[in-house]
Amino acid sequence: MITRIIQVNNISGLLFAAITFVILSSAVVHAQTNNTTDTMSSKTMEEATFGAGCFWCVEAVFEELKGVQSAVAGYAGGKLPNPTYRQVSSGQTGHAEVARITFDPSAISYEQLLEVFWHTHNPTTKNRQGADVGPQYRSAIFYHNEKQKEIAEKSLEKTDQSDLWEDPIVTEIEPLTNYSVAENYHQNYYENNPNAGYCQVVIAPKLKKFRKDFPHLLKDKVKE
Repeated sequence: MITRIIQVNNISGLLFAAITFVILSSAVVHAQTNNTTDTMSSKTMEEATFGAGCFWCVEAVFEELKGVQSAVAGYAGGKLPNPTYRQVSSGQTGHAEVARITFDPSAISYEQLLEVFWHTHNPTTKNRQGADVGPQYRSAIFYHNEKQKEIAEKSLEKTDQSDLWEDPIVTEIEPLTNYSVAENYHQNYYENNPNAGYCQVVIAPKLKKFRKDFPHLLKDKVKE
């Protein structure tokens, strides 16, 4: 009887150890797979940063594009690190209101983002978009690398020679410097405040026209 109990206990112990090994092995494989996926995902994503007037508008437009993971309202190109909205609004810091876009280049190209950029604001008015006036509202492309700079310059030249805009384009092309994320209440502003006056008068009509002009680039949920 004692021998039988010892044998049973040994079998139970071996079985428990085997099950534990399988569970731990599966967890390790799962973790490695997730880490690999996350690494691959982060490596395939790219970023673009555009200034095209009020960043509420720019963010709202680019968030609706397929392949765009996020569009974050922020400030770029100024003299101060981490400025406040009040400082930027003074027009004295040299910053532009921007949207920093994270996108999948296999789903949407940098050239296509630029095409949307040229069509969804007026790049011929210096330091102004409609009633928004000041250097913080200037039209600007902040490139992240030399390849983006080259593409942006060619895109500007091509657009300037087209009949899209009658007046010459004054968009600035400059390296991304002194970028910082804007305050939380600026993020997803249109989505969070669709009934606000600025959203109804300025952003909603802009989105309506944008959706009409670029249905082939919209996320499925926007089309519905």
